[in-house]
Amino acid sequence: MVGITAFGAYIPYNRLDRKHLKAAFGGSVPKGEKAVANYDEDSLTMAAQAALDCVTPLDPKTIDVLYFATTTSPYREKQGASTIAGVLDLRRDVRVADFTDSLRAGSAAMLAAIDAARNGSQVMVTMGDCRLGAAAGAQEANFGDGACAFVMGSENVIAEVLGSYSVSVDFHDLWRSQDDKFVRSWEERFCVTQGYNKFVSQAANGVMAKTGLAPKDFAKAVIYGHIPRNQLDIARRLGFNAEQVQDSLFEKIGNTGVACAPMMLAAALEEAQPGDKILFVSYGEGSDAIVFQVTENIKGFTGPRGVKGYLDRKKVTMNYEKYLRWRELITTEPARRPLQKRSSLPDYYRNYKKNLAFYGCQCMACGTPQFPPSRICIQCQAVDQMKDYRFYGRTARVATYTVDYLAESLDPPTVVAVVDFEGGGRMFCYLVDCDPDAVNVGMEVEMSFRRLFVADGIHTYFWKATPKIG
Repeated sequence: MVGITAFGAYIPYNRLDRKHLKAAFGGSVPKGEKAVANYDEDSLTMAAQAALDCVTPLDPKTIDVLYFATTTSPYREKQGASTIAGVLDLRRDVRVADFTDSLRAGSAAMLAAIDAARNGSQVMVTMGDCRLGAAAGAQEANFGDGACAFVMGSENVIAEVLGSYSVSVDFHDLWRSQDDKFVRSWEERFCVTQGYNKFVSQAANGVMAKTGLAPKDFAKAVIYGHIPRNQLDIARRLGFNAEQVQDSLFEKIGNTGVACAPMMLAAALEEAQPGDKILFVSYGEGSDAIVFQVTENIKGFTGPRGVKGYLDRKKVTMNYEKYLRWRELITTEPARRPLQKRSSLPDYYRNYKKNLAFYGCQCMACGTPQFPPSRICIQCQAVDQMKDYRFYGRTARVATYTVDYLAESLDPPTVVAVVDFEGGGRMFCYLVDCDPDAVNVGMEVEMSFRRLFVADGIHTYFWKATPKIG
């Protein structure tokens, strides 16, 4: 038996109420909110957070393969999967790959993971997207940011793969060329009637014929749609009733691109019962359809926050001007300070375990953990008697903090904190996704992998603190 053995998700803290788009440009906008990645987040950091959520009930050293799927990688030439593997503290011999350039990249990575799982590997697939639509356009209102992750394997399967069917067609209804900042599209009616409806129907009917199942056999139909109307219309044409159709999350977070259908699948699994069959259908220059059957193991599966855990953790005070600033869609006066220098490769590489997997050290003489790592123990002064100690996931609290209104930031004021870890270890870091007025000494925090800055095209990532969820 091969299938999903774990899943996780990540939804950014900040949401933009779509009424602000209507106030700026007039006309009609969809109901609800869109999730907006913080200015220090991107597809890679969100996918890393989803992967960390997914790996919660597992030993990351058991992962053999990691795939990262996105259409909005921070780099045109540099892999994201290797960075995420470092964040997860996977083995050095892990196999990694990026799947890109199509909305179907997420399901393509999932199918590749299923194939690898059949050969005995335990494979993580993580996907995140942060797509941009041009101002005053439908895509700006429709798109949201988010991420999801699954582990495919053959042990402790919670959703078995019963079959799959794919349709691939060269069809440029959505595209973004080398120099395009925004996603572009062809005329909607032609794209939906001649592309989306046909490809999704062929894939869904193909997998149902292959598995001998009919719409009445499924508890949930997870079907990608650019907007809910597309999804509901094709579901009705395929023979599903409204109760079977999985909520698209469109009014709560928007269309999250590569992660859209996978996040719906994660939400469906959160409510699934043993024996439930789930039809999963993606879209993008064709369509991939996979049938899952939930197993008894779903009852004992706990650990990740998943979609449900992040959905209601939100801040909706963002206005449209802040959204434009965060996405660098307007030019603002630069800070009157020296330009940031790019990170040193030797320094970044030599501190690989600290920067990505968040390792400090622990004194083998007295047991005191320390961050940053040091040769001399601050407690017993033992020299060169340290072993690696990973701080991610450790209980941490704010020891002291300052709210800085003068520091350069796309979201002033900047909150800088000293964080103490339980048992030992002290870190000076930024505190983000927080209400500055609600920060207090003793507040429990957790660590989030974020972007520190970009200089000369190099994205420098590190860990920041956020208020503890739940």
